[in-house]
Amino acid sequence: MATRSTPTERQKRLGSELRKLRTAADVSTEYAASLLGLDRTKISNMESGIRVITPERVRTLACNYKCADETYVDALAAMAAKQERGWWEQYRGTLPPGMLDIAELEWHAARLLTIQTVHLPGLLQTENYARAVFSTGLPPMSRLEVELRVNHRLERQQVIGEEISHSYVSYVHEAALRMQFGGRKVTKAQLDHLCAQSEREHITVRIIPVDCGAFPGAGHALLYAEGVVPQLDTVQLDSAHGPEFSHAEAQLTKYRAHLDWMEGATLSPEASRDLIHAIAHQL
Repeated sequence: MATRSTPTERQKRLGSELRKLRTAADVSTEYAASLLGLDRTKISNMESGIRVITPERVRTLACNYKCADETYVDALAAMAAKQERGWWEQYRGTLPPGMLDIAELEWHAARLLTIQTVHLPGLLQTENYARAVFSTGLPPMSRLEVELRVNHRLERQQVIGEEISHSYVSYVHEAALRMQFGGRKVTKAQLDHLCAQSEREHITVRIIPVDCGAFPGAGHALLYAEGVVPQLDTVQLDSAHGPEFSHAEAQLTKYRAHLDWMEGATLSPEASRDLIHAIAHQL
């Protein structure tokens, strides 16, 4: 089977899940390799995402690891199946790999939830607002670099478009509504767009009002991507060095609790739209 020098986050996740199954079954890499007629080092490479694995081999391993969850095994086999080239691959070599990993994560998710405290949600940004956000980076990027990021961000929005329409829930702090990226005109157009998008059946926007005070995860932008099965949920956090991905159960539990808190403490979708309208009217 072929190898990869730089596996994507999704490919590494498949390997991680296979390792989790093997260790839970208390099976050695030597035994796993014997099941497939391979050298043990190839199992290690499969579990790191470096080596390609077929859906058939995924099922062979899962069966011998005594994994009885058929839906989970089907999801893993689907991850191993040869995929059509994703639209994000056109940016490989021109944008950081982490940005492509986010697009791939969103594409394959069953449901998306986000928390934003400074910027408005990327999937709900207008072109001019996104351009203003990327133009403020340090060190300054060239015009080409900015435009590549803007185009990539706009293409990411396919996942909440008419054809795919992922369920999308975004919790946005009131402070983000008042940050005037690009100036008053750009911000007003952005807030009007945010309101219009929130009217769509599969999109929910809820505002964290400033008088709410402290809230969990303050200062962090969060993407929680629900997988086709709960075992494949993923958390993505922004950092100064690029996106960070986690699927450790402790981290998933922590951020699910954050989202549960948001569900109970934020304004209703209707009250959120009223606040967004009011702030836009002030501009």
